[in-house]
Parts: sequence; structure tokens; C-alpha cells
Amino acid sequence: MSPIKFSVEKELSNNLGRAGVLETPHGVIHTPAFVSVGTKAAVKALTPEQVKSLGAEVVLANTYHLYLEPGAERIKSFGGLHKFMNWSGPIMTDSGGFQVFSLGAAYGKQVSKIARGQQNSYFLTRQNPTGSDEDKNSVGTLARVEEDGVTFKSHHDGSLHYITPEKSIEIQHDLGADIIFAFDECTSPTEKFEYQEEALERTHRWARRSLEVHKSKVNSKTQALFGIVQGGREESLRKRSAEFIGNLDFDGFGIGGSFAKEDMDMAVKWVNKILPKEKPRHLLGIGEPEDLFMGVENGVDLFDCVAPTRNGRGGTLYTSKGKINIRNAEFREDTGPVDPECKCEVCKNYSRAYLCHLYRAHEMLGGTLGSMHNLYFIINLVKRMRESILDETFLKFKEEIRTVERRL
Repeated sequence: MSPIKFSVEKELSNNLGRAGVLETPHGVIHTPAFVSVGTKAAVKALTPEQVKSLGAEVVLANTYHLYLEPGAERIKSFGGLHKFMNWSGPIMTDSGGFQVFSLGAAYGKQVSKIARGQQNSYFLTRQNPTGSDEDKNSVGTLARVEEDGVTFKSHHDGSLHYITPEKSIEIQHDLGADIIFAFDECTSPTEKFEYQEEALERTHRWARRSLEVHKSKVNSKTQALFGIVQGGREESLRKRSAEFIGNLDFDGFGIGGSFAKEDMDMAVKWVNKILPKEKPRHLLGIGEPEDLFMGVENGVDLFDCVAPTRNGRGGTLYTSKGKINIRNAEFREDTGPVDPECKCEVCKNYSRAYLCHLYRAHEMLGGTLGSMHNLYFIINLVKRMRESILDETFLKFKEEIRTVERRL
């Protein structure tokens, strides 16, 4: 029996979108929902109490980073992530598979898992500069893919680590999250079809191994395991992966990156038309407002992304009329709130001028307040999408937002 329970309350007419309820051992998540990212067991610049006050129902932590520091066994000795970070609600952990990409193919190359046009087309092969293929499985400076797993070089001290699907699951069991993910290989969107297919088949083998070790552990009664669909930009590979992963006994599913920005909606639709309707779906690493609407409309239940807090720390703030750079001189005398339509504590209590001053003065409080506002904005934007599904006004709500964007 699965440790989680997912039920659909309402579906969009003629679309894949739905509003649901996901029950976990540590609480309920009302979907669709935005998952706040606390990479190292902390949402940067915010306390868990602040995160909860912004409306967050669930957070996601990073397996790779917590494995390196402070160590999964140490976290386990403190009673798991919930007690260690003082978060009583649901927690998710990724598998560390994304680091196969970020520390490998993407390392030092400005290559994103989301391609925009062909800007990253120079990175199409894993061969070395001489053209030989003696090191064709080396995926960059800090990670090397092998059939059994991935060798990582710690970005902290250069020490070598080897993570297999089995080890990834064991680490996540020690961390104690409510929902964990199978180990996978995320590829660059610009990889050739041949390597995308090779990586996909490896991800499928790793999925079976992740599921097998998970089922053998007592933790499988309290922790749900999601399988990850990959396949890059290729329709045939995405559908093949959805069929394969969807037929395995996972509690839910993650949809991995490696998209092109312009066809992300099609890739998500290909996958969600195939995945079982009765299980939740998580779109990994996606969090821009326009992408959230796309995902919800195409049947995504959960999203996670560092963008709201990363942008907040840098001074880029979300508003109902688009993003603003609060550092700009135009805001130095502005007595109004960041967004007059926002109901967060930052907009209730602080002016644009004050935030502008904090960022220009390099005060830490600026990053905290900016992160609070952005996280509230995104969490509650998705909550409004959920409400619009329930009251059958989603398409109208979506068009209202698009109309504002077109005016900018």
C-alpha cells in the first residue's frame, strides 16, 4: 500500500489539468502546488516559520548537497530532515540525478536544461577536443556517468564519491522525506538523439533498481517513491519513457527537464496523456509564472524551482504587472508597495523605496524581504490557479494574466 493518497477533486474540461489533494505522512498538499526549494535543508534567507507563513505546504531538499554536508547519517541521527530543520509539513528530496547534468554536461559551459532556441547548440557531443571518443562517457569536470552509477567529485574539497541508484535511495531513506525520487540521468536539451536514447535507457534501468531497493526497505511504508520520465525534446523518447515509467509500481512521477522553452508544453502534454491519472505528477525545476500556467493546464500537480528566492536575493521581484528590478533608481523615492495587489507582509509593511535602499546598501534584510515576497507571489499564484479550476474559471484567469503581460 502506498504511504501517500492522491485524489482528484475536479478536472479542466477538454484539458489535462486538475485540482487534487495529496495526503502524506506529514500533512496534506492541495494541488496544484508550488514546492519551496530548501536545497541544503533551508530555504535561503528564510526561517521555516516564515516559509510556512507564506502559504507553503511542502519543501524540497537536495540529496547530493545534504549527502556531502552535513551527511545523511548525521541527519538520520537527529531524527531525519523534519526534526533537523524544524519543518513539520511534507518534505520531498530529489535523487541527486540532476547533479549528473549540472556537475557534468553543464559544468562551466552555461548550458541550461531548458534550451532557448539554439543558443546552446555548440554542446552536442561528449567527445574530447581532439575528437577521440576514449573518454566519451565523461560528462565534464565533476561527474562521470557509468552503467552502474555516477562518479562525483565534490565541489567542496574535490573528494571522489560514487552514487548508484541503490545508494541514492538509501541516502534519501536516511534523510526521511515523505516523497523521494528515483535516480536518473538528466541530459542537455542539445544532445544528439543517440545519446538522449542511451541516457534514457540507462535511466529506465536505474528506475527499476531504485524501485527494487526501495521496496525492500521498511521505509517504503512511510516514504513514497516517484519515478522520473526523461527523453529530452524527442516525442518518441518522451512517450517511450512515460509508458515505461508509468507501468512501474511508483507512487507518483517526476517529469525531468531537458526541454526547449518553446516546446515544453508539448513535451509535458505527451507525457501526461500517458501517465496514470490516479497518481500525482511533479514537473522538476520549473517555476516561471508562464510555465506554471502551462504545466497546470497540461496536468502537472507539483512544481519546484529556486527562481523565486534566487531572484528575490538578487533584487528581481514579481508583481502582477511583471518583474521589476527593485535596485533601479526609479524606486528610490517610491513610497508604494512592491505590488499594490499583493497581500504579503512585505507589501503590507515596506515601501519600494525601503527595499531599494536595502539592496543598494547590501543589507541582508533586502534578500530576506525580496525572497518572502517572491515566494508568496508564486505559491499563491498557483493556489489561485487551483481555485480557478474548482470554480471553472481557469482559462479566464489565464487570459487575464496574459493580457497584462501583453501590455508590458
